[in-house]
Amino acid sequence: MKKRVVTAGRIVSLSLISAVILAGVAFPGYAEPQKGGVLHVALGSDTPIIDPSITAYSVTALVTRNVVDSLVGQAEDNRFTPWLAQRWEVNDNNTEYTFHLRQDVTFSDGTKLDAEAVKYNFDRILDPKTTSSYSKSLLGPVASITAPDPYTVVIRYKSPFAPLLQGLSLPYLGIQSPTYLKKSANTSNTVVGSGPFILDSFVKGSGSRLSKRADYHWGPGYASHQGPAWLDGIEFKYLPESAVRLGALNSGQVQVIDAIPPVNYAQVKNNPKLDVITRENPGVPRVLYLNSDTGIFSDVKVRQAFQSAIDRTSVVKAAFFGILKPADNILGPATLDYDPSIAGKWGFDLQKANRLLDEAGWTQKDGEGYRLKEGKRLSVQFSYASSDVEAADVTLFQAIQYQVKQAGFELKLDPLDSGILSSRTAANHYDIISNYFVRPEPDILRTVFHSNYIPPKGNNFSRVKALDSQLETAVGASDAERKRLYYAIQLQIIDQAWAVPIYIPAYQLGKSKQVQGISWATNAKPNFYDVWIQR
Repeated sequence: MKKRVVTAGRIVSLSLISAVILAGVAFPGYAEPQKGGVLHVALGSDTPIIDPSITAYSVTALVTRNVVDSLVGQAEDNRFTPWLAQRWEVNDNNTEYTFHLRQDVTFSDGTKLDAEAVKYNFDRILDPKTTSSYSKSLLGPVASITAPDPYTVVIRYKSPFAPLLQGLSLPYLGIQSPTYLKKSANTSNTVVGSGPFILDSFVKGSGSRLSKRADYHWGPGYASHQGPAWLDGIEFKYLPESAVRLGALNSGQVQVIDAIPPVNYAQVKNNPKLDVITRENPGVPRVLYLNSDTGIFSDVKVRQAFQSAIDRTSVVKAAFFGILKPADNILGPATLDYDPSIAGKWGFDLQKANRLLDEAGWTQKDGEGYRLKEGKRLSVQFSYASSDVEAADVTLFQAIQYQVKQAGFELKLDPLDSGILSSRTAANHYDIISNYFVRPEPDILRTVFHSNYIPPKGNNFSRVKALDSQLETAVGASDAERKRLYYAIQLQIIDQAWAVPIYIPAYQLGKSKQVQGISWATNAKPNFYDVWIQR
């Protein structure tokens, strides 16, 4: 069977300026990277778990991208580049992938990277005891993983699986030290990788401290330099209050913040000492997943009514002051196979919402304006992790709460600790859950809407079971067939109101102009390996 081959060697696309800088020659108007310094980064959201193999939190990916390396890299222009794998071959029907590893890589605990280390990582993810629901979904329907020699890994599939390389490029499939994994009963608070930084500490609710690894010399092919990182370290600090985060940036206590408060966006942008960088997320936007399995939302007409009662444009403008765009589909526009025609097939229509609720039997109203059926109020509970949303999100949720009341819904906002939320979703005790997933590959829909990932096994919070066949076929289909299938899936999700897209998240980074060299991953997260601080 024929195989597509990625040849050995580093795939690099450098401008003339970058090439001159790397050669150590000054270039007019550009500074040469300077070594040293600790980068202080303030984050508006937190993660309860730092092991990227057992969580889907975006903060985990942001931090651990600096600690764990991947088999392959993906550049901003979507090229796949060598990293821990120098080259790889893929057979014609995407059922066999062969990776040839570098032979000079070690983890920070001294363990040598080899094929058995990679195999152990993936076997651990596939083991149901590990509860690696998101990482497992990225690996797909694996039939076997073998190590035919010390530096070759072969992954074979039960059925064609086209999106593997993109999944492998993410931190969630980053390779950790097998020595560390085997001796650690709980990896929630620590990670040992082969990356350019070492995780010195992680404290939930506080942040993470990372220090440079002096002997690092195997960076991804898309990086602008090789060798150790320029920075001595990175400190990620959890500052949930937007005013505190912004104040820390303005005062110089930190050099980088995320989630710039929308009301202060123009202020930061106009500050001559600061820069604002925005990257619109691909993948599943911020959506409300409606539990179709039980409760009020098991009725499709009630789901459609709730969907029709929300004016996304108004609530997004109110919460984000026009900085972010309302979502019009279950995939964002930056995602492969996004269907732009979906936008014209649904939307805010209060008259439609009222008609659908009448048809569903919710014809009476109580003294507060909420609909009733057989004496029961049309009440739904929206549960969310308080540490996983920004202040602007809460404003958004409150605006939605007001809007849906106009149709007669009582929307109860229920902020919870992340652990309690996980217990609730596992027990199927919720009506609405909200999140977003950042991935440029439409296979993200399998992670969110396949029955294999109904909680507690994953993130199918809508508890959909009707899309399995289409989602399974799409991952191995030809490009044209994948597009046709994903277009049909997007339409069905919106038509059945299994979810309500609200806004397209964007990573909004505010930084001191002293911070140079930030690049961007395809999951709209900043990379810090090439970053340096101008002094």
